Amino acid sequence: MKKRRRLASLLMGMICLFQMYTLPVQAKEYWPEGPEIAGESAVVMEASTGTVLYEKNSHEHYYPASITKIMTSMLAVENSDLEEDVTFSKDAVFKTEGSGISRDVGEVMTMRECLYGLMLESANECAYAIAEHTGGNYDNFIKMMNDKAKELGCKDTNFNNPHGLPDENHWTCAYDIALISREALKNDVFRMIVNTRRYTIPPTNKHQEETYLSNHHKMRNNYKGDEQYLYDYCIGGKTGYTSVAGSTLATFAEKDGMTLICVVMREDSPNHYVDTRTLFDYCFENFRLWNVAENEKNYGRDTAESKIFENEESFVGLNQEGYVVLPMAAAFEDAVPKIKESKKKNDIIGKIVYTYADRKVGGTNIEITGSKVSEFKFQKLMEEPEVPEEKVFRIDVKYIVLVILGVILLVGLGFGIYHLADNFYLIRYKIESRRQRKRSFKEIKVKRRRHRR
Repeated sequence: MKKRRRLASLLMGMICLFQMYTLPVQAKEYWPEGPEIAGESAVVMEASTGTVLYEKNSHEHYYPASITKIMTSMLAVENSDLEEDVTFSKDAVFKTEGSGISRDVGEVMTMRECLYGLMLESANECAYAIAEHTGGNYDNFIKMMNDKAKELGCKDTNFNNPHGLPDENHWTCAYDIALISREALKNDVFRMIVNTRRYTIPPTNKHQEETYLSNHHKMRNNYKGDEQYLYDYCIGGKTGYTSVAGSTLATFAEKDGMTLICVVMREDSPNHYVDTRTLFDYCFENFRLWNVAENEKNYGRDTAESKIFENEESFVGLNQEGYVVLPMAAAFEDAVPKIKESKKKNDIIGKIVYTYADRKVGGTNIEITGSKVSEFKFQKLMEEPEVPEEKVFRIDVKYIVLVILGVILLVGLGFGIYHLADNFYLIRYKIESRRQRKRSFKEIKVKRRRHRR
């Protein structure tokens, strides 16, 4: 494994050098101008890359109200089983107010039923009961919420309850809620629950009748007959309202393979729905998603440039799940890649990160694929650096200088001298004559043979 990582590091160095001398000059980068909205704060984030497509005061602190419950439900899903029994305590029933489903002290429901009550009806007693059950106690769950927020990179968040009821020590920002939502959407159970329009809780030990739940998010469900706000591409979200927070709304939508997260805060109803639709329409019309492995020509496993050794399969490849999001007017080649080497001891040896218009727009991991590597060829590479390249590598000569040997010292009009240095793992690349660089490598090969004679 250590040898494979050393070889992979060698390849990373050659890729970086190749990148330095072959990247095209970038055209002027253009980012579409976003629409005006009524809300005080908003953000739209593309889920697969984390790229912010639109923002307005997205790091300003606001009271979140019930969009807090996105974090509560995510932690519950990650740390409990859906069939576990949750018992409603006296505190869960009497220390909450506002929206709820009228549970009683000692009532028992499954975690699944509690989560549907939490996310569809925004039941505050369910939030409290989930917190006590998942955290072992209420205070520990609040710590879990803040620890998770910090882990996800939230810098403008302090949670002090699991439901979002008014609390001067409970605040966040639109950007942090988008980060939390992005992580939550990676969980299939969470996605299923927020995507549900209606759910029925069966009779419990305290209620002999069924409890009918209806999703309050009007872009997903015609709650109370408000069909005008339905949005075909909505896959879920969470509503919120208190007198001090105003209307808050987190919404998730999918179209053309792209998943967007829109968060608006400090709004007046129904502008939070109007603004969310406006922002979704703007982003879906002005941006598109590119798969890195399918479009990257310089580092792709199946391109000529990446077939560095004779092996039919490269032992390094691009992760197939990496994406870049760009304006419609831009091509994939307009994004500027940068190689970052990983120091971790695993199969990920680095990452390609892309920027465009001074924004990070995505990337993908460079991974050890597990393909068998020819020991003989690499031993020759390290033990006999002076051997003529055609006897060792037998590959397309025109790429030897750019990718494999990486060190060219062109003296005058004559010839090239190849050598490997720095423990045979790092390659330095220099070109001193622009006129000689334009010549074909075939002519250079002929000059070498004449020189040898």
